[in-house]
Amino acid sequence: MTRRHIVFLSALAALAVFAAAVFLYQRHTLQVATLQASEQAGAMVPPHSPIIGNADAPVTIVEFFDPACEACKAFHPRVKQILAAFPRETRLVIRYTPFHREASVEAVRILEAARAQRKFEPVLEALLDGQRAWSGQGANASARAWAIAQSAGLDAELARKHVASGAADKVLAQDVADLKAIGVRATPTFFVNGKPLPSTDPEQLFELVNNEVERLRKSP
Repeated sequence: MTRRHIVFLSALAALAVFAAAVFLYQRHTLQVATLQASEQAGAMVPPHSPIIGNADAPVTIVEFFDPACEACKAFHPRVKQILAAFPRETRLVIRYTPFHREASVEAVRILEAARAQRKFEPVLEALLDGQRAWSGQGANASARAWAIAQSAGLDAELARKHVASGAADKVLAQDVADLKAIGVRATPTFFVNGKPLPSTDPEQLFELVNNEVERLRKSP
């Protein structure tokens, strides 16, 4: 066997070991996430969280969501498609994850004020559509977010009173405590009936939801 063959086989063996290590790490990470979700089941769907879809649906999609997150915006159309595909079986529970700091916090306050006015979904859609205009750290970011929300029907005067009451900050504080307990480190992070989404693939989210729906349909 030539030296070139020996080097090639050594490299091939090293690659195989690396691939196996990556696979085991990913499996371990998923197992840890599943265990954490199971241990924190009570914190996963608290009564204060916004729900989109059938509130009594048997399949719960929990999304740890940051309104200033570009990936959350990119995922959102697929999430809506999933809810539309299974209107009776699914619901989306939104947990606030303010990883973009001041921009995220202000957007959450606006969303909670909109929820108090029963305008959560249109304001959410408007903020996501106009995300680039307000999610930066510029001095006018907050004003732009409020203007976008008003264009979606938010009563700004009532909304600012709601924000001043501190109600939104209490919801946000609880969500931050829960995401730390569950171990969420990125957005969006999804769980479907407590099972973590193992990737950032929107199609895998659909498959996970579909599998849960099929399982429930087959159960007596």
